Amino acid sequence: MIKTTCKFYSGILLSLIAVCSVAQPPPSLIELLRIQDDLYVIHNPAVPGNVTVLLTDEGVIMVDNKFAWDYDNMMAMLATITDQPVKYVINTHYHGDHSGGNVRAQADGTVVVASENARLKMIEANQPGHPDVTLDEHAFVHLGGKVAEIFRFGRSHTDGDVVVYFPDHRVLATGDMFTYGDDVPQLIDYSGGGSARAWTDTLDQALRLDFDTVVPGHGPVTNKAEMENFRDLTVQIRRMTREMIAAGNSRDEIAEMLINEYHWGDLHLQRALDGLIVELQ
Repeated sequence: MIKTTCKFYSGILLSLIAVCSVAQPPPSLIELLRIQDDLYVIHNPAVPGNVTVLLTDEGVIMVDNKFAWDYDNMMAMLATITDQPVKYVINTHYHGDHSGGNVRAQADGTVVVASENARLKMIEANQPGHPDVTLDEHAFVHLGGKVAEIFRFGRSHTDGDVVVYFPDHRVLATGDMFTYGDDVPQLIDYSGGGSARAWTDTLDQALRLDFDTVVPGHGPVTNKAEMENFRDLTVQIRRMTREMIAAGNSRDEIAEMLINEYHWGDLHLQRALDGLIVELQ
């Protein structure tokens, strides 16, 4: 059972892939959700990314850390459930709405972990707060007798996406490899190495893990069945786009289909439409 335990305010999302150089926005509501006795999610009812928090007697493991301007509110929220410091934060990918708190976290002694590809993308994008520890395919974070298992299965939203698996809890934190809800549809960040073709296979590998509960990159906490539905949508988007390309439909017609059928917005069209057409030709 998931329940809300408290509410604070934080910055709203300006863009799914904004970096920390943007001006601080006005506040919006964030919530602390209890998934299990020692596992929580910092969730925004609007679009900004979810943060997963595992409590131990020796410190906290955190998955993602929103924008830089969210940091103080996240720490205040965390202090309502533990007096332990955040020892590790795992970035699921390089985008600023998931890694923007890195600089503040590192100043507080937190070790930042991410894939090597995500680190390289942060450097390329001139983002601060580069990870201290990186992985290629698989790693474990052990703390206070508990474990978070990190997997990089391949390209999806970017080429550096990881999922974080909590085997003792049967919970998976996916980052933007899986987003849940019509207002946060699949976003293929081609500039970040994302791939519509590879995304389905990457999800298939993640779905082989043994879990029940899913913390998506954006949207409400949900379950494995909804992640499987999202996987099927990635196939449908490719099939319909490829059929329209083969039939000679225009770019605008393909865009209209993606808007009407799959809830793509301006950001998706700007970042992914041309890349999708080129990849599927």
